[in-house]
Amino acid sequence: MIFKYKGINTEGKKVSDRVEAIDIKEARSKLNAQGIIYQSLSEDTPAFFEKFSISRKYKIPPKELSALSRELAMYIRSGISIVAALKIVQTHYEKNKKMKLFLTTISTHLDEGQNFYSALEAQTIVELPAFFKESIKVSESGGILDEVLLELSRFLKEQDRIHKEIKGAFAYPSFMIVISLVMIAFMLTFVVPQITGIFENMDQALPMPTQFVIAAGKFFSNNFQIMLVLILLFVVSFVTLKKKVYAFAYGVDKLILALPLFGEIALKSELARFSYIASLLTRSGVPFVQTINLSANILNNKVIKELFVAASKKVVEGKLLSKALNESSTKIDNSFIQSIALGEETSQLENVLTNVSDLYFEENRDKISLLLTLLEPALMLFVGGSIGFIVAAMLLPIFSMSIH
Repeated sequence: MIFKYKGINTEGKKVSDRVEAIDIKEARSKLNAQGIIYQSLSEDTPAFFEKFSISRKYKIPPKELSALSRELAMYIRSGISIVAALKIVQTHYEKNKKMKLFLTTISTHLDEGQNFYSALEAQTIVELPAFFKESIKVSESGGILDEVLLELSRFLKEQDRIHKEIKGAFAYPSFMIVISLVMIAFMLTFVVPQITGIFENMDQALPMPTQFVIAAGKFFSNNFQIMLVLILLFVVSFVTLKKKVYAFAYGVDKLILALPLFGEIALKSELARFSYIASLLTRSGVPFVQTINLSANILNNKVIKELFVAASKKVVEGKLLSKALNESSTKIDNSFIQSIALGEETSQLENVLTNVSDLYFEENRDKISLLLTLLEPALMLFVGGSIGFIVAAMLLPIFSMSIH
C-alpha cells in the first residue's frame, strides 16, 4: 500500500511525500525511523483512471531503466555502496514521483537489512522485467553487480533504439496508407455522388468503370457511418481478443510468421532478442534452464515463446537445446539451431549467442531498409492509381458525349 504524508524532517523543513508500507502502522514506523514528524498520514487514493486499470504498477520505459542501471553501475564501480548510490540517484527524480517513491522504498528495504534483489522483489511501485531481477540476484551473490548492471543498461538501450528505429521507419508508410484511404473514402462518399447527378439524364449506357465507381460511391455514402462503427468495433475486438484470449493471440502470431518477408523479419527479431538476453544471463551465472525460460518471457511472439518453454523442459530431462529445438513441430531458422549446436559442442554458447543476436539484428535492419525502399514507390503508385481511376471513370461518359 502507498501512504501519503505531510510533516517536518530532521532539518526542520516541511516535507510532503509518499511511503510504501503494508499498513498504516508500518508507515508510521518507517517515518519515525527517518526522523520525520508527520502532521498527516493517509492511504494514497488512486486517480480516477487508475481505479479501472489492471495494475497500478508503474512500467519504467526501457530507456529510463537503462539510464538508472548505468548510473548505479558507475557509482558502485567508483566504490560507493548501493545504499548511498540510490540516495544520490533519488535527487535526479524529483519531478517523477513514481520513480522517486520506488527508489525511496528500495533504500528503506536496504536500510532494514535486505539485499538489493530482495528489495526489488518486495517493492510494489514499479513493474520490473523478470530477467532484470534474476540478473541482479545472481550478480549480487557473485560480486559482479556493477558489470551486470552495465550489461543490462546496454541491452535495454539497444532494445529501445531498435524499437524506435522500426517505429520511425514505418511512420511514413503508415501515414501514406492512412491518408490514401481517407482520400479515396472521401472522394467516393462526398465527391462522386455530386457528379453522378450529371449522368442521370444521359440517354446512353455508362462505361463499366463509371458504373463501378458510382456503385461504390452510393455504397460508401449510404453506409459511411455504419462502416466507421464496424471498423472501430473490429479494432477494439481485435485488440481485446489479442490481450485476453491466448488461442486468438497464438493464431495471430502464427499467421505473422507465415507471411512472406514480414514473417522472416518477425522470427529473426525474436531470435535475436532471445540470443542477446540469453547470452547476458549466461554471463551473469544464471542456470541454463532458467536462462531459457527468462529469455523466452521477453519474447512477444507466443509461438516462439512456447517453442523455447517446451525446449527448456526437454533440457531439464537431459537433452541439448539444439536437439530439443530441432525435434519441435514448430520449425525455425536452421542456421540458428546449428549455431546453438556449435556453441554447445565447443562450450562457447555465450559467445555464439552474442554473435547470433548481432547478426540477426543487422540482417533485419537491412531487410527493413529494403522493404521501405520498395514500399514508398508502391504506395505512391497505389494512391495515384486509385485517385486516377476514380477521376478517369468520371470523365469517360463526358468524353463519350463529346465524341457523339
